[in-house]
Amino acid sequence: MIKDILKEVESLDRRIGALEHPTVEDEAESQLLGEEKGASTEAESLDELKARRDALLEQCRELTPADRVFLARHQGRPRIDEYIQALFTDFFEQRGDRECSDDPSILGGIARYKGVPVTVIGHRKGSTLEENMHFRFGMPEPDGYRKALRLMEQAEKFGRPIITFIDTPGAYPGKEAEERGQGEAIARNLAEMSGLTVPIISVVTGEGSSGGALGLGVANRILMLENAVYSVLSPEGFASILWKDSSRSGEACEIMKLTAQDLLEDGIVEEVIPEPLGGAQRDHEALFAAVDAALERHLTQLCKMSGKALADQRYKKYRQIGL
Repeated sequence: MIKDILKEVESLDRRIGALEHPTVEDEAESQLLGEEKGASTEAESLDELKARRDALLEQCRELTPADRVFLARHQGRPRIDEYIQALFTDFFEQRGDRECSDDPSILGGIARYKGVPVTVIGHRKGSTLEENMHFRFGMPEPDGYRKALRLMEQAEKFGRPIITFIDTPGAYPGKEAEERGQGEAIARNLAEMSGLTVPIISVVTGEGSSGGALGLGVANRILMLENAVYSVLSPEGFASILWKDSSRSGEACEIMKLTAQDLLEDGIVEEVIPEPLGGAQRDHEALFAAVDAALERHLTQLCKMSGKALADQRYKKYRQIGL
């Protein structure tokens, strides 16, 4: 199981880090003990630890769908604010839906991508329990989808490409969200995004579940990280509905065809972006470089198309799914 492998890898990482970057106390102790034999033993130990770690990581090359779901939900994966900081410049956040309130679980604004003005929107999760409670674990309310639509309509007015980052277990299911029109807000986003005449690229970075993901996902190009997942609902929800037993979620992962590899084969996504071995959480910089290269390539292609061609291509893309 990938969870057990990563737990052991993280333990080895800590031991390797302690040997490669010893503290002042460690260095003083080494000087007191300091024999050449001891230094040689330490070097051998470091090599052994790295070899054990590499051997464990090699086991991550062949992952089950359940393993990929675990990685998609890993707390160490980059968040939307980290992608913005790494890939864009001059980001200016915009808040509020101009109807009710500002939903913090959707982050959006104007930025520059390699000098080109773009609109960036994404689901926002936290890095701590307190942050996740504040952002509702990336589950937007209607105000969030209306904020996203406001920014997309603004992008249409000024001819800015739209880039969305999807990472959500679904739209927020609370009573208040339903009272304020959760379903209508998502449906309106689907309808309006379908007809926009600017390029739209969606990147599924973690979980992409249910209408909560689709509300930002009607795009000309859908890109997925290697260990991201994209499905009609969570595996636990699927198992609960089909078998009345959420503990069979691993079995559900196999049936749902929710991995990036499955969706690429079915023609739903255009590209799978490789992750560092062991998951995106292991090397953020390498991941950002891979996402950057993919974004630049697809955006360059889409920017050469006319507004009508972009809307027509998007329409045909979704009409052909499932045929």
